[in-house]
Amino acid sequence: MGCYPVFWRKKNSRSQVVQLDQDIPIAGNVKIYSSKELRKATGNFCPGSKLGQGSFGRVYLGKLNNGEKVAIKVLSSESRQGTKEFLNELSVISNITHHNLVKLHGCCIDGGQKMLVYNYVENNSLAQTLFGNSRSGIRFDWRTRVEICVGVADGLTYLHEEVRPPIVHRDIKASNILLDRNLRPKIADFGLAKFFPGNMTHISTRVAGTLGYLAPEYAIRGQLTKKADVYSFGVLLLEIVSGRCHTDPTLPLDEQFLLEKVKNSPNISLGFIQYCKLFGYGHEYQV
Repeated sequence: MGCYPVFWRKKNSRSQVVQLDQDIPIAGNVKIYSSKELRKATGNFCPGSKLGQGSFGRVYLGKLNNGEKVAIKVLSSESRQGTKEFLNELSVISNITHHNLVKLHGCCIDGGQKMLVYNYVENNSLAQTLFGNSRSGIRFDWRTRVEICVGVADGLTYLHEEVRPPIVHRDIKASNILLDRNLRPKIADFGLAKFFPGNMTHISTRVAGTLGYLAPEYAIRGQLTKKADVYSFGVLLLEIVSGRCHTDPTLPLDEQFLLEKVKNSPNISLGFIQYCKLFGYGHEYQV
């Protein structure tokens, strides 16, 4: 996956780019952890410290020597795609900071093991807390849901309009929205993100993301724009409002797919269409 060269450093600066393990470029402003340090922080990655697992690896809760809690994302050593995700996520997230994005503390490349260290977000993902898979007991009243929606929108606005070059996340979904102790959302997992040159109308690329959240023109033609994130965010809005996942195979067939259910609910359907039109979508988005 192509990445823009986002690490520029002055001569003789201690933040000069270094090369570690398989010529992977690491910016000096990213703290480098040893595998020994991170093993100690997680109790040798004991099952009890595991926070979750994705397609490219596992995430553990760790406690550093200074007492700070962190989330340690361990990329699969057997997956080449995991290496690509590691490089991409490191290049995208290391030089940007926003209160609605996860914060990267550093990384580890040691003995073939690749890890990313993030700030610990106390209430896990929106998918786990909102969809009933968590025992946290968190109640999502309407005010909280609105604030989560606004926070995710603020994070996307920062990525699309304030970062240069802009960044398209490509995998906005409930499991990639983390919630801190005050239920403020943090967009996470930038392994599929793409830099988007401002002078281009779209990028033709292989389709990547999660079924159910993919924008139609991107899924069909592989044409990526910022609107792909906006469409995914629209699906996320429906999930937050309804309190259910976009797909639920445990329900009767005619209720399993949230967008199909919306289609049969005129008021919700009209609202979603208006949302799509607001951001410049055409008829292909009318569910």
